[in-house]
Amino acid sequence: MLVLIHNPITEQEGGRKLNQVMGWNDPDQLAQQYIRDVGEASWGRVRYEIAERVEIDGFPTKVDGFAYTDASYLQAWRSRSGFHQPDAVFYPELLQRVNFIHKLEAGLVDELWLFAFPYAGYFESCMGGRGAIWCNGTIIPGAERASRKFVVMGFNYERGVGEMLEDLGHRAENIMAHVFQRVPPQANLWQRFIQYDKTDPGRAACGNVHFAPNSRSDYDWGHTRSVLSTADDWLNYPNLTGQARPMTCADWGRGDIRLHHIWWMQRFPHVAGSNEYGIAHNWWRYIVGLEF
Repeated sequence: MLVLIHNPITEQEGGRKLNQVMGWNDPDQLAQQYIRDVGEASWGRVRYEIAERVEIDGFPTKVDGFAYTDASYLQAWRSRSGFHQPDAVFYPELLQRVNFIHKLEAGLVDELWLFAFPYAGYFESCMGGRGAIWCNGTIIPGAERASRKFVVMGFNYERGVGEMLEDLGHRAENIMAHVFQRVPPQANLWQRFIQYDKTDPGRAACGNVHFAPNSRSDYDWGHTRSVLSTADDWLNYPNLTGQARPMTCADWGRGDIRLHHIWWMQRFPHVAGSNEYGIAHNWWRYIVGLEF
């Protein structure tokens, strides 16, 4: 990956970086923990490496040309008002700033990771290049000249690694729904994987990013209610037996966002081979490898 960090130095705050002024996380530490967590969640199938790191003393440009100054951002954040609209960042400028498409074509990088502050205007993830699809963010305009697909991840260093894994989880949801879209409903293993008790009583599997097998509402990863779930059976894929057992939040971290997301992604199929529809038994080939 190429990692691009916007972390302005605020002279009026003693020359400290924005994350230090606000008491927010160190983006480099977040990146390293995320790399370790994705490696664990993918059973070693995904081995991220930072090929280049760029840190910018400034604010990214919005789609209408606006960019915060130190003073205007601090005023908006501290008053919780006056944030600029439209909020969306201008992705072509970010790509050009680091010459990303050239480096992609040269085989030097595969992804771009953006780290910034709240209201930077990033999607959690979005895709560009030939064959790009919606993956929880709009297709990047002007990136069609790239001969292969790539993903830009948008991370907020006010938040933690759990939220970074959530970004990846939503990327996975959109990509896997696309991969299985032409498969007959009875053979749609993705839809089977994301079943949870609220929508499929008595037939919960692994749930999705927001809903654990027993969740009753969004982000309800700490529910103590016991439900039958086949989540552990997915660790045996492709040899699914349909065996279920009672599960509660104790199985996925008792409400901890990071632990739930690692638990959930560990159940993605991750072995060699493919099924009768040509879909790989290793879903990480699609989620990270973009082989679709």
